[in-house]
Amino acid sequence: MRLSEGVEWAVHCCTMLAALPEGRTLGPGDLAAFFEVPRAYLAKHLQALSKAGILSASPGRSGGYRLARAADAITLRDIVVAIEGTAPCFRCQEIRRRGPTGQPQRCYTRPCGIARAMWAAEKVFLAELGKTTLAMLIAEAAHEVSKEQQAATQRWLKRIA
Repeated sequence: MRLSEGVEWAVHCCTMLAALPEGRTLGPGDLAAFFEVPRAYLAKHLQALSKAGILSASPGRSGGYRLARAADAITLRDIVVAIEGTAPCFRCQEIRRRGPTGQPQRCYTRPCGIARAMWAAEKVFLAELGKTTLAMLIAEAAHEVSKEQQAATQRWLKRIA
C-alpha cells in the first residue's frame, strides 16, 4: 500500500498549526515555504482537511488555517481519510469469475478469501491510525526533534504568525 505524499504533508502541517498561539493562523504559502513543498498542491490538501473539520480557515488577505479542534481530538486516521478518501485501498475485480472456469454470479455468494483478507487488514491499519493523535505526535517530537530545530521553528513562527 502506498499513501500519497499529501498525507505526510498534511500531518506535518497539522502539527505545525497545533504550535500556533491561540487565534493565529498560517496561510498555505507560509506552510508551503516552511516545508518546501508546492503551494498549489498543499493548498488542495489543506482544503480537504478543512472540509473534513480538521482545520478551520479564515478568509481574506491575512487569513489562513488553524486546527478546528484540539490536537488530542485529531487522529492520524482522520487525516488519512481526509486526504485519501474513504474508498477501500483494495478494489476486488472478481477475477475468479473470469476465464474458462468462470461461473454465473449466482455461484459466488460472498467475496473471496483474498478480498476478505485485504479488507480485514485495511480495517486493522485504519484502527491503528485511529489510536495516534496529533497531541501524541507532538509530545514525541518534543523529545525527538533537536532543541536547535525547535528553537528555529519557534523563531520562524514568531516572524510569520
